[in-house]
Amino acid sequence: MIKAITLLALVGVANAACPNSCSGHGTCGQNEVCSCYDGWGMGGAAGGDCSDRFCPYELAWVDAPDKSGSTHNYAECANRGLCDRELGQCECFPGFEGKGCGRQTCPDSCSGHGTCEYMNELTFGTVFNDYYTGDAGYRGLGVGAVSPSADNSWDADRARACVCDAGWSGINCAARMCPYGNDVMDQRLDTSDTRVSQVQTIRFNMGGRDGQGNTTSGASVADMVAKTFALTFTSKMNETFTTKPIQLTAATSAGYTTLASAVSSALSELPNQVISGVTTTVTSPASASNTSPYLLIKVTFDGASVQGRQNLLEVSTNPCADGCTPKIDGLTKLVTGTNTTSFIVESTAADYNSYECGRRGKCDYDTGLCSCFEGYTGEACASLTALV
Repeated sequence: MIKAITLLALVGVANAACPNSCSGHGTCGQNEVCSCYDGWGMGGAAGGDCSDRFCPYELAWVDAPDKSGSTHNYAECANRGLCDRELGQCECFPGFEGKGCGRQTCPDSCSGHGTCEYMNELTFGTVFNDYYTGDAGYRGLGVGAVSPSADNSWDADRARACVCDAGWSGINCAARMCPYGNDVMDQRLDTSDTRVSQVQTIRFNMGGRDGQGNTTSGASVADMVAKTFALTFTSKMNETFTTKPIQLTAATSAGYTTLASAVSSALSELPNQVISGVTTTVTSPASASNTSPYLLIKVTFDGASVQGRQNLLEVSTNPCADGCTPKIDGLTKLVTGTNTTSFIVESTAADYNSYECGRRGKCDYDTGLCSCFEGYTGEACASLTALV
């Protein structure tokens, strides 16, 4: 009996030898070392008395390279916050957020005038197609195609930036945008030349049954007859407007004339006179090999509100059925191959310009109004009142 009591006392002494009895968050092992349960340690390291919590780990925003030279290794609170050891929660430094401080915040939360987007959600240009010229080498994108960033960098889904609402700009979307217009005093050396307006050309390549545009498989402009599509225009103020459905009535000269009129009307009828005037022509030239029928829609921006370079139109070609706006049938028989894909380009550059406040005034970014220089007036300071 005495031996049993002595053994129990020794066991008690051995258990008590581990620091703080491992704080109830681990087991006492050999050599009086605690084996802590998952998520517990001391001072951010394993072992000790198991009294402190670990915080979430994320890829470090900044760290020193390890012996192999790799960086952005996993770090507690991503090296952008302090760990509250009692709660096991990160207290992120300003500009960072998330369970492990693994993502950036956006400046001033985009001031309530935009959305905070990850880097891999950002796109090229103000409009998706701004930098697409129709070349097959540019990822083979077609009409209305979207080109999101293909950046696979470690921070592509962690670094963020503001995407401002229409009428707002700046890194925190706090500045109002002012109207754009041509510089009324911008004259060419030879003013007898006819002014040139921007022309955008939309090309629809007919795909036929095999989708590759072969006439032997039934490719024809007639595939578009009675089908509807829509156009989306983004103004210099980043306002986006989509037209009503547009339809090709017949694959004939008369049908092309009707389509041209429908395109012009649909664009001119957009709200707020965002497009004060366009001229449209539609043709269906025969291809050299006559194996890939196509339709050309040329839109000339000749209205006063659309002088200078405009954002490329976007074409809605996917069906949009009941409950969808605008309701369109879509164009489902276009060529999808990268060498002959449908596209939209700026086919003629304008010799007008487009400047904030017409380059004849300063923008008040608090109000979004132009403060015109002496002798100029108008929404975009595009009217000359006197020579000074």
